[in-house]
Amino acid sequence: MTAIIEHALVPGTFDPITFGHVDVVRRARRIFPHVTVAVAESLGKRGGTTFTLDERVGLAREALAVTPGAEDVAVLPMTGLLVDFAREQRAGAVVKGLRAMTDFEYELQQADLNFRLDPDLESIFIMSAPQYGYLSSSVVRQIASFGGDVSEFVPPAVARALAGRFS
Repeated sequence: MTAIIEHALVPGTFDPITFGHVDVVRRARRIFPHVTVAVAESLGKRGGTTFTLDERVGLAREALAVTPGAEDVAVLPMTGLLVDFAREQRAGAVVKGLRAMTDFEYELQQADLNFRLDPDLESIFIMSAPQYGYLSSSVVRQIASFGGDVSEFVPPAVARALAGRFS
């Protein structure tokens, strides 16, 4: 029996969304007919998030709305377990971007746990494009917190939001 996965989730905290995230979403959209970015609440994130859940959802929507190949991607807030959210959204796959071996080790653990909770939910990994291999939200936040220019790392709406947050 051949099954085709129609809907995939790209989950994350997206605090904030970067060009690396946007690239993974755009590439996931090339593979799956329907993609939803699941912006996680992340209550357990050490130190909290820089932006609220609603702000992160809004910034992701703004960023993707102007990204060729990702304009029709849905962006939704996610609370609770990823596997539960995937069932609610009727998504058959989770797509994660990988930059380095440390990402792989963490994401493999998450994929193994998700498989135990829902063996029908596939985990798909997309390697980071070389120009984004060093890029992370935490690095962007740190640069912005010192007044640095982050415009080459994040969409314009995100750069403005970071400048406003750290000014």
